[in-house]
Amino acid sequence: MPELPEVEVTRLSFALEIAGAQVISVRMGKALRWPLGCAPDQLTGRCVQAVRRRGKYLLIDLDQGLLLVHLGMSGSLSFGAQLRPAGIHDHFEMVTTRGTLRLNDPRRFGAVVYADSQDAPQARKLLDKLGMEPLSGDFEVDRFHVELKRRKVSIKQVLLAGVVVVGVGNIYASEALFLAGIRPTLSASKLSRPRSARLHAAIQDVLARAVAKGGSTLRNFSSANGDAGHFQVEAMVYARQDQPCRVCATPIKALRQGQRSTFYCPHCQKA
Repeated sequence: MPELPEVEVTRLSFALEIAGAQVISVRMGKALRWPLGCAPDQLTGRCVQAVRRRGKYLLIDLDQGLLLVHLGMSGSLSFGAQLRPAGIHDHFEMVTTRGTLRLNDPRRFGAVVYADSQDAPQARKLLDKLGMEPLSGDFEVDRFHVELKRRKVSIKQVLLAGVVVVGVGNIYASEALFLAGIRPTLSASKLSRPRSARLHAAIQDVLARAVAKGGSTLRNFSSANGDAGHFQVEAMVYARQDQPCRVCATPIKALRQGQRSTFYCPHCQKA
Protein backbone atom coordinates (compact mmCIF):
# COMPACT_ATOMS: atom_id res chain seq x y z
CA MET A 1 0.00 0.00 0.00
CA PRO A 2 1.39 3.44 -0.87
CA GLU A 3 2.15 5.28 2.37
CA LEU A 4 3.02 8.90 3.12
CA PRO A 5 6.44 8.88 1.40
CA GLU A 6 5.03 7.32 -1.77
CA VAL A 7 2.12 9.77 -1.83
CA GLU A 8 4.44 12.72 -1.27
CA VAL A 9 6.81 11.48 -3.99
CA THR A 10 3.82 11.18 -6.32
CA ARG A 11 2.75 14.73 -5.49
CA LEU A 12 6.22 16.13 -6.09
CA SER A 13 6.47 14.35 -9.43
CA PHE A 14 3.58 16.23 -11.07
CA ALA A 15 2.41 19.13 -8.88
CA LEU A 16 4.44 21.83 -10.62
CA GLU A 17 3.67 20.53 -14.10
CA ILE A 18 -0.12 20.45 -13.66
CA ALA A 19 -0.45 23.76 -11.78
CA GLY A 20 -2.27 26.27 -13.96
CA ALA A 21 -3.70 23.64 -16.30
CA GLN A 22 -7.30 23.80 -17.50
CA VAL A 23 -9.41 20.64 -17.46
CA ILE A 24 -10.45 19.57 -20.96
CA SER A 25 -12.29 16.35 -20.09
CA VAL A 26 -12.70 13.72 -17.37
CA ARG A 27 -13.31 10.01 -17.96
CA MET A 28 -14.30 7.48 -15.30
CA GLY A 29 -13.75 3.72 -15.68
CA LYS A 30 -15.06 1.03 -13.33
CA ALA A 31 -16.36 2.13 -9.95
CA LEU A 32 -13.71 2.94 -7.37
CA ARG A 33 -14.01 2.79 -3.58
CA TRP A 34 -16.22 5.89 -3.44
CA PRO A 35 -18.14 7.75 -6.16
CA LEU A 36 -16.70 10.87 -7.74
CA GLY A 37 -19.49 12.98 -6.26
CA CYS A 38 -20.30 14.95 -9.38
CA ALA A 39 -20.84 14.38 -13.08
CA PRO A 40 -17.41 14.15 -14.77
CA ASP A 41 -18.29 16.84 -17.32
CA GLN A 42 -18.90 19.31 -14.48
CA LEU A 43 -15.12 19.51 -14.06
CA THR A 44 -14.56 20.60 -17.66
CA GLY A 45 -13.15 24.12 -17.88
CA ARG A 46 -11.94 24.28 -14.28
CA CYS A 47 -8.32 25.20 -13.58
CA VAL A 48 -5.85 23.35 -11.38
CA GLN A 49 -4.33 25.71 -8.85
CA ALA A 50 -2.11 23.44 -6.72
CA VAL A 51 -1.60 19.90 -5.44
CA ARG A 52 -1.30 19.39 -1.68
CA ARG A 53 -1.15 16.34 0.58
CA ARG A 54 -2.94 15.50 3.83
CA GLY A 55 -1.90 12.13 5.21
CA LYS A 56 -2.23 9.70 2.31
CA TYR A 57 -4.67 11.92 0.41
CA LEU A 58 -3.65 14.13 -2.47
CA LEU A 59 -5.70 17.34 -2.60
CA ILE A 60 -5.94 18.79 -6.09
CA ASP A 61 -7.15 22.37 -5.64
CA LEU A 62 -9.30 23.69 -8.49
CA ASP A 63 -10.51 27.23 -9.03
CA GLN A 64 -13.88 25.81 -7.95
CA GLY A 65 -13.68 22.97 -5.41
CA LEU A 66 -11.06 20.25 -5.08
CA LEU A 67 -10.41 16.59 -5.84
CA LEU A 68 -9.33 14.23 -3.05
CA VAL A 69 -7.29 11.35 -4.44
CA HIS A 70 -6.41 8.18 -2.51
CA LEU A 71 -4.22 5.48 -4.04
CA GLY A 72 -5.77 2.65 -2.05
CA MET A 73 -3.88 -0.66 -1.91
CA SER A 74 -2.40 -0.76 -5.39
CA GLY A 75 -3.09 2.55 -7.11
CA SER A 76 -0.63 4.83 -8.87
CA LEU A 77 -0.90 8.10 -10.77
CA SER A 78 0.64 8.91 -14.13
CA PHE A 79 0.92 12.35 -15.64
CA GLY A 80 2.22 13.34 -19.04
CA ALA A 81 1.52 14.74 -22.45
CA GLN A 82 1.72 11.37 -24.17
CA LEU A 83 0.59 8.48 -21.98
CA ARG A 84 0.10 4.97 -23.32
CA PRO A 85 -3.48 4.06 -24.36
CA ALA A 86 -5.77 3.57 -21.35
CA GLY A 87 -6.03 -0.02 -20.08
CA ILE A 88 -8.59 -2.03 -18.14
CA HIS A 89 -7.17 -0.90 -14.79
CA ASP A 90 -7.21 2.83 -15.60
CA HIS A 91 -10.30 4.11 -13.77
CA PHE A 92 -9.88 7.89 -13.73
CA GLU A 93 -8.46 10.11 -16.43
CA MET A 94 -8.36 13.90 -16.40
CA VAL A 95 -7.15 15.49 -19.61
CA THR A 96 -5.76 19.00 -19.14
CA THR A 97 -4.01 21.59 -21.24
CA ARG A 98 -0.69 20.51 -19.69
CA GLY A 99 -1.10 16.76 -19.86
CA THR A 100 -3.25 13.84 -18.74
CA LEU A 101 -3.55 12.70 -15.13
CA ARG A 102 -4.51 9.02 -14.86
CA LEU A 103 -5.21 6.70 -11.92
CA ASN A 104 -4.32 3.06 -12.44
CA ASP A 105 -5.71 0.80 -9.71
CA PRO A 106 -5.99 -2.98 -10.32
CA ARG A 107 -7.75 -3.63 -6.99
CA ARG A 108 -9.97 -0.51 -7.12
CA PHE A 109 -9.58 0.38 -3.43
CA GLY A 110 -8.46 3.86 -4.41
CA ALA A 111 -10.74 6.83 -4.93
CA VAL A 112 -11.17 10.24 -6.51
CA VAL A 113 -13.75 12.36 -4.70
CA TYR A 114 -14.92 15.86 -5.60
CA ALA A 115 -15.83 18.36 -2.86
CA ASP A 116 -16.93 21.99 -3.10
CA SER A 117 -14.35 22.89 -0.44
CA GLN A 118 -12.23 21.29 2.29
CA ASP A 119 -15.03 22.13 4.72
CA ALA A 120 -17.62 20.23 2.67
CA PRO A 121 -19.04 17.07 4.30
CA GLN A 122 -17.34 14.74 1.76
CA ALA A 123 -13.92 16.21 2.56
CA ARG A 124 -14.39 16.44 6.32
CA LYS A 125 -15.49 12.82 6.51
CA LEU A 126 -12.17 11.75 4.99
CA LEU A 127 -9.80 14.25 6.60
CA ASP A 128 -11.10 15.33 10.00
CA LYS A 129 -9.94 12.29 12.00
CA LEU A 130 -6.40 12.19 10.62
CA GLY A 131 -3.55 12.60 13.08
CA MET A 132 -0.61 14.99 13.07
CA GLU A 133 1.46 15.47 9.93
CA PRO A 134 4.88 14.01 10.79
CA LEU A 135 6.85 16.18 8.35
CA SER A 136 5.28 19.45 9.46
CA GLY A 137 5.68 21.84 12.36
CA ASP A 138 2.39 20.55 13.77
CA PHE A 139 4.11 17.31 14.84
CA GLU A 140 5.03 18.37 18.38
CA VAL A 141 6.92 16.10 20.78
CA ASP A 142 4.85 16.99 23.86
CA ARG A 143 1.54 16.44 22.10
CA PHE A 144 2.84 13.18 20.62
CA HIS A 145 3.83 11.93 24.09
CA VAL A 146 0.48 12.92 25.62
CA GLU A 147 -1.44 11.09 22.89
CA LEU A 148 0.68 7.95 23.28
CA LYS A 149 0.09 7.89 27.06
CA ARG A 150 -3.65 7.64 26.39
CA ARG A 151 -3.33 4.41 24.38
CA LYS A 152 -2.74 1.02 25.96
CA VAL A 153 -2.34 -0.98 22.74
CA SER A 154 1.06 -1.74 21.19
CA ILE A 155 3.04 1.18 19.85
CA LYS A 156 3.20 -0.41 16.38
CA GLN A 157 -0.62 -0.56 16.19
CA VAL A 158 -0.88 3.07 17.32
CA LEU A 159 1.48 4.19 14.57
CA LEU A 160 -0.42 2.26 11.90
CA ALA A 161 -3.83 3.57 13.02
CA GLY A 162 -3.10 7.11 11.79
CA VAL A 163 -5.08 8.80 14.55
CA VAL A 164 -2.06 10.13 16.47
CA VAL A 165 0.28 10.61 13.52
CA VAL A 166 -0.50 9.96 9.85
CA GLY A 167 1.38 8.11 7.15
CA VAL A 168 3.66 5.87 9.22
CA GLY A 169 2.81 2.70 7.33
CA ASN A 170 4.04 -0.81 7.95
CA ILE A 171 7.52 -0.39 6.48
CA TYR A 172 8.19 2.93 8.14
CA ALA A 173 6.75 1.96 11.54
CA SER A 174 9.12 -1.01 11.73
CA GLU A 175 12.05 1.15 10.66
CA ALA A 176 11.27 4.04 13.03
CA LEU A 177 10.82 1.72 16.02
CA PHE A 178 14.18 0.11 15.25
CA LEU A 179 15.89 3.49 15.00
CA ALA A 180 14.34 4.52 18.34
CA GLY A 181 15.25 1.20 20.01
CA ILE A 182 11.64 0.38 20.94
CA ARG A 183 10.10 -3.10 20.84
CA PRO A 184 6.98 -2.97 18.57
CA THR A 185 4.89 -4.90 21.12
CA LEU A 186 5.43 -2.36 23.91
CA SER A 187 2.27 -0.59 25.05
CA ALA A 188 2.23 2.99 23.80
CA SER A 189 1.18 4.18 27.24
CA LYS A 190 4.47 2.94 28.73
CA LEU A 191 6.71 5.17 26.67
CA SER A 192 8.51 7.76 28.76
CA ARG A 193 8.90 11.35 27.55
CA PRO A 194 12.53 10.75 26.43
CA ARG A 195 11.59 7.57 24.53
CA SER A 196 8.64 9.34 22.91
CA ALA A 197 11.04 12.07 21.82
CA ARG A 198 13.40 9.49 20.30
CA LEU A 199 10.52 7.89 18.42
CA HIS A 200 9.30 11.30 17.27
CA ALA A 201 12.73 12.06 15.81
CA ALA A 202 13.00 8.59 14.28
CA ILE A 203 9.65 8.94 12.49
CA GLN A 204 10.69 12.24 10.96
CA ASP A 205 14.09 10.88 9.98
CA VAL A 206 12.78 7.69 8.36
CA LEU A 207 9.98 9.42 6.44
CA ALA A 208 12.23 12.22 5.20
CA ARG A 209 14.83 9.71 3.98
CA ALA A 210 12.12 7.65 2.30
CA VAL A 211 10.85 10.69 0.40
CA ALA A 212 14.42 11.52 -0.64
CA LYS A 213 14.84 7.94 -1.94
CA GLY A 214 11.64 8.10 -3.98
CA GLY A 215 9.63 5.94 -1.55
CA SER A 216 9.63 2.14 -1.45
CA THR A 217 8.88 -0.03 -4.46
CA LEU A 218 8.02 -3.52 -3.23
CA ARG A 219 5.73 -4.52 -6.09
CA ASN A 220 4.71 -1.88 -8.60
CA PHE A 221 4.88 1.60 -7.05
CA SER A 222 6.24 4.37 -9.23
CA SER A 223 5.92 8.15 -9.22
CA ALA A 224 3.71 10.02 -11.68
CA ASN A 225 6.62 10.17 -14.11
CA GLY A 226 7.38 6.44 -13.83
CA ASP A 227 10.32 6.42 -11.39
CA ALA A 228 10.61 3.56 -8.87
CA GLY A 229 11.54 4.09 -5.21
CA HIS A 230 14.71 2.80 -3.54
CA PHE A 231 14.23 3.17 0.23
CA GLN A 232 13.60 -0.57 0.63
CA VAL A 233 17.23 -1.26 -0.31
CA GLU A 234 18.50 0.41 2.87
CA ALA A 235 15.84 -0.94 5.27
CA MET A 236 17.34 -1.97 8.60
CA VAL A 237 14.70 -4.52 9.61
CA TYR A 238 11.73 -4.55 7.23
CA ALA A 239 11.45 -7.82 5.25
CA ARG A 240 14.83 -8.99 6.66
CA GLN A 241 13.62 -11.89 8.81
CA ASP A 242 16.49 -14.19 9.87
CA GLN A 243 19.07 -11.90 8.29
CA PRO A 244 21.71 -10.36 10.59
CA CYS A 245 20.96 -6.99 12.12
CA ARG A 246 23.03 -4.32 10.38
CA VAL A 247 24.03 -2.97 13.81
CA CYS A 248 24.60 -5.99 16.10
CA ALA A 249 24.35 -9.04 13.76
CA THR A 250 21.51 -10.60 15.78
CA PRO A 251 19.02 -12.34 13.44
CA ILE A 252 16.01 -10.15 12.68
CA LYS A 253 12.72 -11.53 14.01
CA ALA A 254 9.22 -11.25 12.58
CA LEU A 255 5.77 -11.39 14.18
CA ARG A 256 2.17 -10.65 13.22
CA GLN A 257 0.39 -7.60 14.64
CA GLY A 258 -3.09 -6.74 13.48
CA GLN A 259 -2.68 -8.97 10.40
CA ARG A 260 0.49 -7.13 9.39
CA SER A 261 4.06 -8.38 9.52
CA THR A 262 6.37 -6.62 11.98
CA PHE A 263 10.15 -6.88 11.87
CA TYR A 264 12.51 -6.05 14.72
CA CYS A 265 15.89 -6.81 16.27
CA PRO A 266 15.52 -8.58 19.66
CA HIS A 267 18.85 -7.15 20.83
CA CYS A 268 18.60 -3.53 19.64
CA GLN A 269 14.91 -3.35 20.61
CA LYS A 270 14.89 -5.06 24.00
CA ALA A 271 11.89 -3.18 25.38
